[in-house]
Amino acid sequence: MAVAGIDMGALFTKVVILDDEDKILAAVALDIGEDFRTEARQASDEALKQAGLTRADIQYVIATGTGNKEVREVIKERKIAERSIATCTARGAHYFFPQARAVLDAGADSVTAMRLAADGSPETSAGHSKCASFTGLFLDYLGGMMRVPVKDMGAEAEKATNPQAVASRCAVFAVAEIISFVHRVPAVPIPDILAGIHEAMANGLHGVSQRVGMQSDIVMCGGVARNADVVRRLEAKLGTKVMIPEDPQILGALGAALFARQEAVRPDAVPSVPPREGVA
Repeated sequence: MAVAGIDMGALFTKVVILDDEDKILAAVALDIGEDFRTEARQASDEALKQAGLTRADIQYVIATGTGNKEVREVIKERKIAERSIATCTARGAHYFFPQARAVLDAGADSVTAMRLAADGSPETSAGHSKCASFTGLFLDYLGGMMRVPVKDMGAEAEKATNPQAVASRCAVFAVAEIISFVHRVPAVPIPDILAGIHEAMANGLHGVSQRVGMQSDIVMCGGVARNADVVRRLEAKLGTKVMIPEDPQILGALGAALFARQEAVRPDAVPSVPPREGVA
């Protein structure tokens, strides 16, 4: 039977469903609205639709991410297991890139760097979560402020002719700097501001990565990995290319699904989703 992993982050809910040979049947990343519980159910329903399955077909579920308690609340009358987001992300990275020896997860509300063992398990890690300055939430906020969709920020920054340096590593002070660029006479062009923001982010991401000694065979994931300009600037500092999966946001949910499979095949395993009323 199939298994599922759910990763509820600060901006997106991700769901991955695997078949009995660990092939991906469905992968969904749904933008979170105001209600975590509604989004968890909607993302699960969409993944089931993609996979052509019903709730009864899901044998085991594991939840992870900052909102995993909300996921469990959605299905509070049923047993559901959980795993840490770092462990799940590492497992997902190993699935796509077995040669990976490091992971840099630049998500919506935190950044985590991990060095991996040969089996894909984390050996050591370092994080940055006290400030939003290197995160997807920071980019999301600035995109709204400058009226540039997040998905277009990388391409827009590549038009820069004179990138404007952002000196502060604090999100609050960085925003104040950026506002001053906008209100200068004449105003600093948006591409130059974005390029400066991306350079500051790349510096921060590089700093976190070096705390675990990343050198090569690095997987980058999380929403920030979709920004080609940030990635290019980070690679220049690392001195190597990073490996990015086609959908860099699903690694946590994928790893959770892989752990769900591990639990499901245990001889004493109890299905986390009853046949008649389970939720993927």
